[in-house]
Amino acid sequence: MSAQFYGPSERPPLKKWIPLSFQHVFAMFGATVLVPLLTGLSTSTALFTAGTGTLFYILITKAKVPAFLGSSFAFIPALIGIGHAYGVPYAMGGAICAGIFYCIIAVIIRFTGKSWIDRALPPVVIGSVIIVIGLCLAPTAINEAFYINNEYSLVALSIAAVTLLFAIIATIFFKNFFNTLSILIGLVAGYLFTLIMGIFFPAYRLIDFSGVQAAKWFAIPFLKENADGSLFWMAPKFNLVASLTFVIVSISTICEHLGDTLTTSKVVGKDFYKDPGLHRTLVGDGFATAWAAVWGGPPNTTYGENIGVMAITKVYSVWVIGGAAVIAVILSFCQKFGALIQTIPTPVLGGICTLLYGLIASSGLRTIVDAGVDYQDKRNLTISSVIMVIGIGGGVFQLNIGSDFKFSLGGVALATIVGIVLNIILPKTPEEPAQ
Repeated sequence: MSAQFYGPSERPPLKKWIPLSFQHVFAMFGATVLVPLLTGLSTSTALFTAGTGTLFYILITKAKVPAFLGSSFAFIPALIGIGHAYGVPYAMGGAICAGIFYCIIAVIIRFTGKSWIDRALPPVVIGSVIIVIGLCLAPTAINEAFYINNEYSLVALSIAAVTLLFAIIATIFFKNFFNTLSILIGLVAGYLFTLIMGIFFPAYRLIDFSGVQAAKWFAIPFLKENADGSLFWMAPKFNLVASLTFVIVSISTICEHLGDTLTTSKVVGKDFYKDPGLHRTLVGDGFATAWAAVWGGPPNTTYGENIGVMAITKVYSVWVIGGAAVIAVILSFCQKFGALIQTIPTPVLGGICTLLYGLIASSGLRTIVDAGVDYQDKRNLTISSVIMVIGIGGGVFQLNIGSDFKFSLGGVALATIVGIVLNIILPKTPEEPAQ
């Protein structure tokens, strides 16, 4: 869709405002609902918290930064790990702590600047951690793509292959706005292929619409329903392991935030680090993450997909982003819509995740390449090697004190801590004198 230029503070006329906002909904939709599907959370809640979180972000940044906040992929390992080990309420408690940590870092940056982050977390550490985030999820994608009920299935593989094929085609060959919809296009193609297969081969019918028929048209997305029909709110809970795990993972997402804010600044042509200030954008992101967790939604992050839409359309209006947020909130209250999303078959998710998790890992590789990290330097080589083996290998640090206190840290969180420590203690390689 071509459109005339609109700056951050300018509001398009209504006949353009609504379709421009819908473009942003389409761009964020696939990724935003995929995170809850993979982690067992509610897709309706994710849409609600993404929309309301974006509105809070706009408020906190004084309506100067056009950024949409959706579900964060970086927290998937923590959501799954803590959720399985302790329960979803503790994962939500950990996410709230991550949001608070964002705000603490924002206050420090407000008074000291951000140079200390660059020193503690150079690209060799951040890039390696992002690679770990993507690759440690790879077994999940393969299991979803190759197996049904823990048994190898050519049906699952064919569905995943079609899904992956269409997602790749959209990513490589589609242009402009449609290129930002590659995840959504892959999901729709895989879903339709599964439907057609179920029609011609009833034994392979994997989509069940009974849940959609039973769902109400209107429901409050952040309230759960008991067996007797009464509603309740799933209150977050806190423990040390969950809190530390999410806080450590948030170190990498804070750096992701710095990159997204810088990219948005370049696209829009304004320095958002200075006005409204990096501290405000971080507080907005952190508040949105904590807010989402309070209601049972996945942590939020600024979305590159929506930055891409702005770059294509030349429409940088915060009003348009706010309109997309309102649309997301409205969709979240339709229970039938949420139930329809839940019918997406596991092999379809497996096909999408084969690409998506690889893209996450590749973005870590791009971070390293763009920064010009020198792997002839044994220091950099050592840091990356240790981070990736500990993270992908599933290393776990466990400390037991008596019978009451048990603390464990593993995966992405442990790899991040080890990387930071190595970066601090390993001496920098002295530069060789010029010949």
